[in-house]
Amino acid sequence: MTVEEYNYCVDEFFRQCLSFYPKNIRDVDKAKDIVQDSYEKLWIKVETVCLRKSQILSFTTAYHTMIDLLRREKKFGDYNTIKHETYSHTEQYSDLNEILHEAIKLLPETQRSVIMLRDYEGYTYEEIAEVTGLNESQVKVLYL
Repeated sequence: MTVEEYNYCVDEFFRQCLSFYPKNIRDVDKAKDIVQDSYEKLWIKVETVCLRKSQILSFTTAYHTMIDLLRREKKFGDYNTIKHETYSHTEQYSDLNEILHEAIKLLPETQRSVIMLRDYEGYTYEEIAEVTGLNESQVKVLYL
């Protein structure tokens, strides 16, 4: 597909897509995002797509993007509908150092040693590997 054919595709099918997806998700801005994403994906494949299949590909891509969005919102919830009071608190606690030490105490011994050597003593990954008998990759995994 050439750039001119791509532009023709966008001009022809953009309105059709925009009339279909807001009805399904009831949010015009999200529908515009879905259609925009589908045309971005079409642009990425512009060299391999022919004009005849561009409408089907646009609708199919937009449909799958919409389904992914709906699943993600169902799983994680929509930011605007979440009750923030449920996931936050208003108590202030300023002794971050105490919280950090309590959290470090909960870690397994090996991971605690790696973190203490890296953050408190300033050792490199290579030096920690020598001290603990682990290889450097294991040290990096335990540190993260």
